[in-house]
Amino acid sequence: MKVQLNTDANIEGNEALSQQVEAIINNTLDRFSQHITRVEVHLSDENSSEKFGANDKRCLIEVRLANHQPIAVSDQGQILQQSISGAAEKMKKLLDTTIGKLRDR
Repeated sequence: MKVQLNTDANIEGNEALSQQVEAIINNTLDRFSQHITRVEVHLSDENSSEKFGANDKRCLIEVRLANHQPIAVSDQGQILQQSISGAAEKMKKLLDTTIGKLRDR
């Protein structure tokens, strides 16, 4: 399962952040890895680096399933860790539902 990290201009996309994102994604979505070809994680700061506000860190996760349309979820939090974990949990629930429906066909 390949994990690709994208950040906006307000978030520094360094190696430490990339490793943290990969660890969260792999730990949360590992049981679906045989169905997933790629995971794209988009991180953004909705208020920019100069303003602060509640839940302004956004994480959008897009999963590409083999031979199917991509699916996406997003979450917002006060810190990146919170939004990444929240989006990963949402994706886990969505994959449970989606892959369950594909099996029932």
